[in-house]
Amino acid sequence: MRILLALLVLAIVGVSGWQLLPAQDDKNKTIIVGTTDAVTSLDPAGAYDAGSWALYSNVFQSLLTFDPNGATPVPDAAKNCGFEGGGLRTYRCELRPGLKFPSGRAMTAEDVKYSFDRVKKIKSDVGPAPLFSTLGSVDAEGMVVTFHLSTPDATFPFKVATGAGSIVDHTRYPMDALRTGSQVDGTGPYRLTGYTKDKSAELKPNSSYEGAVDGTGYPVDLRYYPQASALDKAWQDKQIEVATRTLPPKVLAALNPSDPDQRVLESDSSETRNLYLNTRSSSPLHDVHVRRAIAWLINREQLAGSVYDGTVDALYSLVPAGITGHTTSFFDTYPAQDAKKARKLLTEAGVSIPVRFTYGYGEGRGAGAEEAMEIKRQLEASGLFKVDVKGYEWTDFQKRWAGGKLDAYAVGWVPDYPDPDTFAGPLVGTGSTMNTGYSSKAVDRLITDSQQYADRSRVAADFRNLQAEVAQDVPLIPLWQQKEYVVSTEDVGGGQYLSDGTGVFRLWKLGRL
Repeated sequence: MRILLALLVLAIVGVSGWQLLPAQDDKNKTIIVGTTDAVTSLDPAGAYDAGSWALYSNVFQSLLTFDPNGATPVPDAAKNCGFEGGGLRTYRCELRPGLKFPSGRAMTAEDVKYSFDRVKKIKSDVGPAPLFSTLGSVDAEGMVVTFHLSTPDATFPFKVATGAGSIVDHTRYPMDALRTGSQVDGTGPYRLTGYTKDKSAELKPNSSYEGAVDGTGYPVDLRYYPQASALDKAWQDKQIEVATRTLPPKVLAALNPSDPDQRVLESDSSETRNLYLNTRSSSPLHDVHVRRAIAWLINREQLAGSVYDGTVDALYSLVPAGITGHTTSFFDTYPAQDAKKARKLLTEAGVSIPVRFTYGYGEGRGAGAEEAMEIKRQLEASGLFKVDVKGYEWTDFQKRWAGGKLDAYAVGWVPDYPDPDTFAGPLVGTGSTMNTGYSSKAVDRLITDSQQYADRSRVAADFRNLQAEVAQDVPLIPLWQQKEYVVSTEDVGGGQYLSDGTGVFRLWKLGRL
């Protein structure tokens, strides 16, 4: 009887335990995620955009990464990293042992050096080379890599932790050109097992992954949609289980967190969107008086309400709310629409009225088309401007602004890391990623000065001054600050970890409930 009783208890415990654990078949069931973010290139040397870097977060490793909601980089492919000496000019990392590329070859410091060197050597028009403006040279010996910086840069570890720091297999990626094709050789939490440009990326957990991520998650099919409306249709037709970045504004505004059939996650975000103005002598916006006149005519609240249904917040500064150094410099300088002041500036500039210029936007990028038409309406209502609006396919759009072929263009900016520096050099520094042609010795000096503080709470004054300079020079006009929305089916959890302003897209956090 005692034996029978014991067997009965074990059977009950076994059944209960089986019910509490996910079935093996369920663990292997692919989670389907939809997004409108596009991938510019599978090669980390050839892309500096949210869609590409979201994929890099999963298939490549950088020496460092960010924990969810973390503000300080932590080791990933590195065992440890740190500045040497007191000058913030020498940064050394020791690699984690046992990291292997898909070929089975072990990663060494030579791969790390090669990855950073080729980003700077290729210097793609739409690549991340500007992020490493302070990087002078890289040395590699065994499992140790040493970065020598041209100027003190406390933000360098943040930059290493981004998609720009993705480590590639030096035997598979050419030094002088971008790698073509659909193959990826990285050591991230996932392997890219299938890829169709602008359609889908098939990701399988990397069983040999070693790094900061605890557990590599479920298989994921990441599907790309050309417009927000197409993403919404896929969600409504139950073709995807997670929808992120970005559903149409009207759909976002109508989301109901109490809907029992879906999970709705809304959170604050540091993503911003700016109107960039071409300052080159060949542009009709070259004269600062003309750019200031445009700043006097933009109504952000109306834009946020009429185009985005209140799903974004009006933004009056280069650095968004929630980030050290945030101000309201554009509100302080241009507090309300004023056509009279705009006309006076154009008269002082001696330009022909109306001033005519081209405005470009990326097709399928959220409500970009509707936003362009609203900005056109606001500017033309004054009688002072004539705006020629045209949408372009995403990759073509990037090449056009990088080549200085557009007078004005609106682009969203997802921060590379949680520090105000990511809103400075890449956006308004000389040779910036946004390529407006703008260059200011005062702004460059403030950027360099701010990079000398290891204690990042001390940079607020530099960024206040920097934003005041930008409001006067107007190489860009802040428009709005995004809120983060993720919608998933009731049986899929972890959506709150997908994106948090650290620049990491954590697909491995998704799971079935």
